[in-house]
Amino acid sequence: MATVGVAPGLSRKLKKVLESRTDSPDLLASLNTLSTFYTENTPQARRNLRSTIEKRCLSINHEFLRASDSAQQALDRVEEEVNALADCCDRIAKALNSCSATTGDIINTTERLRQELEITMQRQEIASCFLRDYQLSNEEINALREEELNENFFKALSHVQEIHANCKILLRTHHQRAGLELMDMMAVYQEGAYERLCRWVQAECRRLGDSDNPEVGELLKTAVRCLKERPVLFNYCAEEVANMRHNALFRRFLSALTRGGPGELPRPIEVHAHDPLRYVGDMLGWLHQALASERELVLVLLDPDAAVDTEPTAQRSSKISESDNGKTESDLKFVLDRIFEGVCRPFKVRVEQVLQSQPNLIIAYKLSNTLEFYCYTISDLLGRETSLCNTLWLLKDAAQKTFFDILKSRGEKLLRYPPLVAVDLSPPPALREGVSVLLEIIETHDSMMVPASGKKQPFDPVISALLDPIIQMCEQAAEAHKSKGVTHSSRRSRASTESGQMSKSSFDAILSNSGSTLFSQDSETPSKIFLINCLSAIQQPLLGHEVASKYAKNLGSMIDNHMNILVEKEVEAILRRCSLSKKMPYFRNSFNKEAVEAPLAEIEDTSPASLSECLKSFFGLILGSESSLPEFEQMQVPKLRADACLQVAKLLAEAYQLIYSAIMDPKNRYPDPKSLARHPPHQIRTILGF
Repeated sequence: MATVGVAPGLSRKLKKVLESRTDSPDLLASLNTLSTFYTENTPQARRNLRSTIEKRCLSINHEFLRASDSAQQALDRVEEEVNALADCCDRIAKALNSCSATTGDIINTTERLRQELEITMQRQEIASCFLRDYQLSNEEINALREEELNENFFKALSHVQEIHANCKILLRTHHQRAGLELMDMMAVYQEGAYERLCRWVQAECRRLGDSDNPEVGELLKTAVRCLKERPVLFNYCAEEVANMRHNALFRRFLSALTRGGPGELPRPIEVHAHDPLRYVGDMLGWLHQALASERELVLVLLDPDAAVDTEPTAQRSSKISESDNGKTESDLKFVLDRIFEGVCRPFKVRVEQVLQSQPNLIIAYKLSNTLEFYCYTISDLLGRETSLCNTLWLLKDAAQKTFFDILKSRGEKLLRYPPLVAVDLSPPPALREGVSVLLEIIETHDSMMVPASGKKQPFDPVISALLDPIIQMCEQAAEAHKSKGVTHSSRRSRASTESGQMSKSSFDAILSNSGSTLFSQDSETPSKIFLINCLSAIQQPLLGHEVASKYAKNLGSMIDNHMNILVEKEVEAILRRCSLSKKMPYFRNSFNKEAVEAPLAEIEDTSPASLSECLKSFFGLILGSESSLPEFEQMQVPKLRADACLQVAKLLAEAYQLIYSAIMDPKNRYPDPKSLARHPPHQIRTILGF
């Protein structure tokens, strides 16, 4: 069967239909809309589908036209109004174009005036700044001249100073005349303000003088700080402060002396006038306390910045120039000196009364030390060249003079009536009393207060003033005892000479003469022992005190000197008893190579026969009883007694060593030296105990 061909147009339509996508959103939406009015699927309906759709479109367009009819009418009205506005704009443009020619001058004038306004505003601002920096307001002028002194016054005064400083800048420009006129005007304001400020400060300072413990307000501190710019006015105020506080302090001091504090607490200082040390100490303590409070008050007034500054001194001084610091210290010392000038005389009179009442030695020394301590302490606060310090130093010198006068009179009394030497050669009671007083003075000296800027006075003059008269007294007593001993010994020697002319052997005669010489001991031995006992009694208590070490050392030298003299005298007496004293120069010269003499055996004084008798006597003393050699029993210090005995033994041994060596020397031609010097020197040293 043959295939029927399809028309090309239909074929295209079919192909288009077949290629259409049935799931596209547009197709689905169209079909949904079609389903709303295509209700019956009949052939007739299918044939009329196109016309149905077109009718549907037509009805929709009719509805749209009906709905947009009101909008169209509104748009027409708008168009009419726009046209009317266009006409108005055309008329305005024509009017403006016609006025532009006539308003050009006004616009130019307006622009010029605007620029002038800007320039005027700048000038007004400059004028305001000038008035602020170079003129005072009415309120400030009233504060400087009429109102009561308050913070506004100081603000106005500060502004005046700023203006005055600014005028100096003007003088460097071409506005010199204005600068000079303004400086003159500000100077008038400034001087008037400072004079008014000075009067106000003086009035406030007078009020401070009425109170014992015044308080300085911040306003007064500020005023003083401002017045420091005018040294002359500042000095007037400082003098006013000094005068007011001078009178107030004088009244307070007299009140403290006579009436005491409120309710008699503390009690009046003069209640203790019977106790010199407490009386003077209370007055000095009151002055020191008053000085501290017055210094604080004056420092607050004269230098408020330094008074309230809590920084360390080193940091504060680095911020303050040396000239300002020196000026403040000078003003402070001047004011404090004037304040305390009034109390100097009543204080001096009372201390002089105490010194004239002849206090005892210890009280006088303590008064001198107390016054010296306060001299340094108050000098640190007040300055050395001030009335109060000068008074204190004078009183210290007077107290020291009183102390040394007492020592002097005490020493003169001892020297005028020296005591008798005791039988046991012990130190006199006056010596022990003097040493006891000295020890008490040393204890006072060691416990005395020493200020940071001072040092303890040398103590040697005190020791010398007290002990030198005692030592001189002991020397006078020893000399008197020695003179008395010489008289008694001369009488005894004459008696012994008359009774001693009997037939004895030479050995017995020597012993007899030597015995009388031994116990008389040249009459100087007891005096020396007495002096050694006295010096030892002085030296021993001083050895433990550093301040007396030098004097104790000198005493030791004196004791050694007297000991050497005593030992030499004793050895000389022993050798004289043995008739060896006159022979010792021959023995010494025999060892002198330069001396040319005959052999000792050929000299009469050193002949074997003469020397044999002398050595027998010497050996008799050495080998005899214990009382043959001096033992210095009356020397009260055991060590010194032992040293004296040892030195006597050493000197005797040395003398025998010299004699023995001379005898054994062949050049002296002794026929039998060993029989003449039977004992070698080491035996003699052993016998003498060393």
